[in-house]
Amino acid sequence: MKQKILESRLVKKLSSLPWIVKLKEHRIFGKLVNYEIITYLIAGVLTTVVSYGTYFLVRIFFREDYGVIVAQVISWITAVLFAYVVNKIFVFDSPSWSAKTLIREFLPFITARILSFLFDTAFVYVTVVVFRWNEPLMKILSNVIVLIINFVASKFIVFKKPKKQED
Repeated sequence: MKQKILESRLVKKLSSLPWIVKLKEHRIFGKLVNYEIITYLIAGVLTTVVSYGTYFLVRIFFREDYGVIVAQVISWITAVLFAYVVNKIFVFDSPSWSAKTLIREFLPFITARILSFLFDTAFVYVTVVVFRWNEPLMKILSNVIVLIINFVASKFIVFKKPKKQED
């Protein structure tokens, strides 16, 4: 799948844009312009769209303060399931769907997401309900922080390639 994406016309066209070429050549930013980071950001944007869509749809029906929590829970479950599949297939190129692989990946994935969910929920509740700050802005800020936390967990724990045994 990774190879198909890399060979697609869209990726080739985007890769040849002058500012992308400059970024790739940069000493620091060049390390950030790679397949995993870019596809993770795209997956993150799509997951955020799923999360936001679900969150604000639920908020239509639950306008009271507790509706923030109800919307958080439902949007989180939907977004996590979506994110696992997208990250597994497109970002971290983990093709196996065996029970052993799913347990090795999905349990840490859910654990990391639960921890980031707790942060996200506390952050949104405190900023929106307690401080009465701008709800969409606080949701965006929280999502940026969660995106970074989840990438680190996915890259170094969840989808970490098993080390090859030396003979």
